[in-house]
Amino acid sequence: MAVLTRRAEADRPHLVASSPMTGAEASADRDRVLMKGNEAIAEAAIAAGCDAYFGYPITPQAELLEWMARRMPEEGRTFVQAESELAAINMALGAAAAGARVLVSSSSPGISLMAEGMSYMAGSRLPCVLVNVMRGGPGLGSIGAAQADYLQATKGHGHGDYRVPVLAPSSIAEAIELVREAFILAERYRTPVMILADGILGQAMEPVAPVFRSLERGSPDWILDGAQGRPPRSIRSLHLRAEDLEHHNDELQATYRIIEATEVRWAGERLEDAEVVLVAYGTAARVARTAVERARGEGLRAGLFRPITLWPFPATALREVAKGTRGVLTVELSAGQLVEDVRLAIEGEVPVFLHGRTGGSVPTPDEVVAATRRAWSRTEPVLAVGHVGANDTDGEAAR
Repeated sequence: MAVLTRRAEADRPHLVASSPMTGAEASADRDRVLMKGNEAIAEAAIAAGCDAYFGYPITPQAELLEWMARRMPEEGRTFVQAESELAAINMALGAAAAGARVLVSSSSPGISLMAEGMSYMAGSRLPCVLVNVMRGGPGLGSIGAAQADYLQATKGHGHGDYRVPVLAPSSIAEAIELVREAFILAERYRTPVMILADGILGQAMEPVAPVFRSLERGSPDWILDGAQGRPPRSIRSLHLRAEDLEHHNDELQATYRIIEATEVRWAGERLEDAEVVLVAYGTAARVARTAVERARGEGLRAGLFRPITLWPFPATALREVAKGTRGVLTVELSAGQLVEDVRLAIEGEVPVFLHGRTGGSVPTPDEVVAATRRAWSRTEPVLAVGHVGANDTDGEAAR
């Protein structure tokens, strides 16, 4: 397996093979504890120095709020169960403006209610980490796992021209690391950052090493902490003059270009000789990983490309990986959202197929193997740019 070990440069990630476990690591492995995903995310945020948490109960992320309700007062920090999701995100805005390290969490319908506040935070350049443990939709939907909030998360789910970094863990151990990384990105670029999980990751329990890393605190020169002995400061997203707002937007876009150039993360497995590349994130990536191994056992050379940053999307890396393959199959818990970014990245180099399940249903590895074989059978070993099957999705249903 290959994993991303450090930040990408110019959309070119660095991959290395995992090293064998040392004796010390093996001993640490025996010391692992069983933790639920929601609880592990919460504890990771506390270790990273979260000063204030604001939220409102909703399944399947309720345990995150419950954990914070107990642990934040134990640490002498702020916990508020707000009267609504709208109140929670606006409380977070105020706390972040005052310099607090802030965490907010919810699930799909609640995240939608926070869209206006997220736009205000992005427009005000306020750091915050927002966790979305996705559930089925649209509407009230169900409490089952889904990935149907991908477009909402990656395209800036409130109004206006803004984006936020989106991190997608596929295991509880990775979620622990990405929580700390999310706070780093939020403060480095003065932006909200979203962790996009799903109901399975939030509710599942896995053995993890109980090591939660702390995070140093800087001395920002923009927080509103009283103007005694210094000129007053202001934080706002309102700019009534067109030229002022355009200048503000230009500054935001410049920041987003830096993020796109330097903060891309992805992982790959069995890609060296892959004929068909599976692209998936989160829980779907775990299903795809098993499917890759089963497909190879049947003589079909498949590989897995797993975006860790959904925005910025690792487009250049995926395009390079896909060159010379027969095609790409996107596996997701939606009717097809990740596949849109995959098609944009591939730019017609090879055919792109979709296997999606909705409503809280999760594809089985055998379904994915069958979809992979169909994708293989409908392509040729050598494909020209602009092949007629480049946007074909006939392989999407395996039921």
